[in-house]
Amino acid sequence: MTSKGHILLVVVSISLTGCLNPVPRFASKEVAPTEYTLNESEVLQGTASYYADEFNGRLTANGEVFDMNGLSAAHRFLPFGTVVRVTNMTNKRSIVVRINDRGPFVNEREIDLSLGAAKGLGFVDEGTCPVTIEVLELGPRTR
Repeated sequence: MTSKGHILLVVVSISLTGCLNPVPRFASKEVAPTEYTLNESEVLQGTASYYADEFNGRLTANGEVFDMNGLSAAHRFLPFGTVVRVTNMTNKRSIVVRINDRGPFVNEREIDLSLGAAKGLGFVDEGTCPVTIEVLELGPRTR
């Protein structure tokens, strides 16, 4: 193989390798702030939204591949691995999800759910809903 052939092979290999790695949803892998004290059974209130197609298959902030049909959520400060019960205050439906991503990054929103979780809570058509978020199991704090 010629020198040009080797260079072409290397360039193609690097290009294809980049295509195989999912692109992270967010580059930041920030951990939950240590100054916020959380307790199991703590209840938060706010507005839920959901994310789906555009992020499906990308890496979440904790390094997992996002499955829009799964039961996961993004939160600004709850530690990764935290398990919460989210209740839609409009229809009283509840679902249990695990925090594996950061967000939402829209003011006035408390949690960003996967499409699967939003379907379970029955607010896909509306896009958002008022919720309570009960911490069932606090994830490990990492630094």
